[in-house]
Amino acid sequence: MTDKVVPVVTRASELDETTLQSGECVRKSGVSPQHTPATKIWFGRVSNEPGHRSPPHHHEHAETGGYVLKGHGRIYFGEDYKEYVDLHDGDFVFVPPFMPHVEVNMSTTEELVWLTCRTPDNLVTNLEDVPDEALEGYRRA
Repeated sequence: MTDKVVPVVTRASELDETTLQSGECVRKSGVSPQHTPATKIWFGRVSNEPGHRSPPHHHEHAETGGYVLKGHGRIYFGEDYKEYVDLHDGDFVFVPPFMPHVEVNMSTTEELVWLTCRTPDNLVTNLEDVPDEALEGYRRA
């Protein structure tokens, strides 16, 4: 006899915070190998308080898709993090594997909230930090 297969629900109050983190960028998983039967996906809520940012990092061999629920995000990338893309409510983004980047909340008054999906898991390699001044247009709250 086989085990019955059923959907697994993670309630908003039960999001898992034991996943890998990058500084002030807070990741909470809803579906992940850490607390569900999932084996090839990480899906969660990522937030940055007003004016906060992640340190430079990449997600190893994982492919990442993001969706901005609310706020104004910016992803810095490229040589010395001189390039960037801005994202607003309703925008999607794809971040390729091994791409060093910095995730920033450009607002100094409003929270930035993303939904992020990554396969096969939430892999994070934090890199050497850069000064805030190196990130064009960024300022802390």
